Amino acid sequence: MLGTPDRERAIALLGDGADASPLLATATDLRNEGHGTTITYSRKVFVPITTMCRDTCTYCTFVKPPGNGGEYLTPDDVRAIVTAGDEMHCTEALLTLGDKPEDKWPQAAEFLERQGASSTIEYVAMMSEVIREETGLFPHANPGVMSRAEMARLRPTNVSMGMMLENISDRLTEPGMPHFNCPDKVPAVRVATIRDAGDLKVPFTSGILVGIGETPAEVIDSLFALADLAAESGHIQEVIIQNFRAKADTRMRFSPEPAIPYFVRVVAAARWILGPAANIQVPPNLTDDFSVYLDAGINDWGGVSPLTIDWVNPEAPWPHLEKLQGITESRGFTLRPRLPVYPEYLTEDWIDPSIFDDAVSAATDDGYAAIPDIEGAR
Repeated sequence: MLGTPDRERAIALLGDGADASPLLATATDLRNEGHGTTITYSRKVFVPITTMCRDTCTYCTFVKPPGNGGEYLTPDDVRAIVTAGDEMHCTEALLTLGDKPEDKWPQAAEFLERQGASSTIEYVAMMSEVIREETGLFPHANPGVMSRAEMARLRPTNVSMGMMLENISDRLTEPGMPHFNCPDKVPAVRVATIRDAGDLKVPFTSGILVGIGETPAEVIDSLFALADLAAESGHIQEVIIQNFRAKADTRMRFSPEPAIPYFVRVVAAARWILGPAANIQVPPNLTDDFSVYLDAGINDWGGVSPLTIDWVNPEAPWPHLEKLQGITESRGFTLRPRLPVYPEYLTEDWIDPSIFDDAVSAATDDGYAAIPDIEGAR
């Protein structure tokens, strides 16, 4: 087994021709040490609060301008999605949106004014309150960069929140790179949000996006940055390792996607760097044979919906839950549903008092989601 994580060795292990065996073996051992044979997933509905954004990332197909798909969900739209999800025993309402569209688009500001919301984040808070009042789902807000005050506003209704770091390198914000002219993708800005979440005791999901023009060294530096942030406050409940997929309607439509053997090594490096206790996820809908990640140290498949599409990767359907269970169990693991907040964070220290009792009531004695098995929740 590899010893203490080392930056230079980790970079070398991502190189072409590197022997991946020690890294994969280490990742497997560390995952087994921290999580045994349990692999989790969150049964969710995807709620795209708005598809408008002030940023222009060159790989994003989620964001649209007004008049060409850029819009907000109305309160009735939100109710329709979450009510249907509630009937299908979902427990997570993933609230996804663009960053501060009201700062760029008059149409966004006008919609918010009609709803009586001072900002998009305020509207997210209002919809989170609707979800909690009218369903058994728990909101997990993923609204991009947030201030401390905005996170504090969301905490009474959101058991957890998230924002991808994507990458720690400022180089990706330079002209010709995917985050150029995207103020919310400046690494220092995103790090500040992640750090503030720790100060506010918010169970937080973050992660990296692999294949958008970064170097192996920048991948490794990003993983070490997340490990450092996790060590500061212990609040990073989950790290997503996501592979870039080229979208036909984006400027990066001809960009190469990361080769799966390379990406598997990145996932294993994440486990080595982040350690046995970390919850590490790879989305199962972005790889044909997603079982390979079970050999790279993951312990979670993330949110999987029996109802809604993946609005960020609409070309990639979720695997049916029966298939997810079958593949996971065929490799000797047990698949268990979880809430949007992981079991170890289901405590009064991490969950706001206004939703703590409801969250505990929705969980099993060991903190997982108390819902019917996959066969009974079709």
